[in-house]
Amino acid sequence: MTEPTPVASTAGGPAVDTLLAPQFLEGVEQRTMTDVRALRRQAEQSEVDLSYTRRLLQGRLDIVRRELQRRAEHDGRSLVDLLPEILSEKGRGPAHGLGRHQTVQPSNPADHEHWVNSLAPGVDLSDVGELPDDQLEHAARSLAAGERGLSERRRGVQQVMDALAGELGRRYRDGEADVAQLLAAEGRH
Repeated sequence: MTEPTPVASTAGGPAVDTLLAPQFLEGVEQRTMTDVRALRRQAEQSEVDLSYTRRLLQGRLDIVRRELQRRAEHDGRSLVDLLPEILSEKGRGPAHGLGRHQTVQPSNPADHEHWVNSLAPGVDLSDVGELPDDQLEHAARSLAAGERGLSERRRGVQQVMDALAGELGRRYRDGEADVAQLLAAEGRH
């Protein structure tokens, strides 16, 4: 089993920092189709990684918040008894995603889990029912702050993906790219 890499201070770390830098898209109109497709794949991988990390984080945050609610309401049920309710709550409301079809898998899932766990250092979220209130509240605040930052970075990466897809679409629309060449290239891979 491989050791996770050191924890990045922000979601997605340097890979996402690169994508979000203003110069990332500079001159994209002059780059080759191969380069633009590679940039789009790079952005897509980062978006998948951020989405995966966000799902991990939201699951932990839902459990922590539900435990806080259970304590405040003096609900006698155990957190384990409440898990089906916690898990089903995600399906009740409207979806907030952009409905993107994911064609790649998250890279390094252990690293993403490690990052989420690092948001509440010193707090063992494996048994939230045993945590003192102050640690549980600290974990809820830390996870919520991490989720806000992660979501902002994910939206930025999605904007980069959209810009790259727009550039590719423009080239096909304006006749600068040939669909037959694309299909031939795809057939070779």
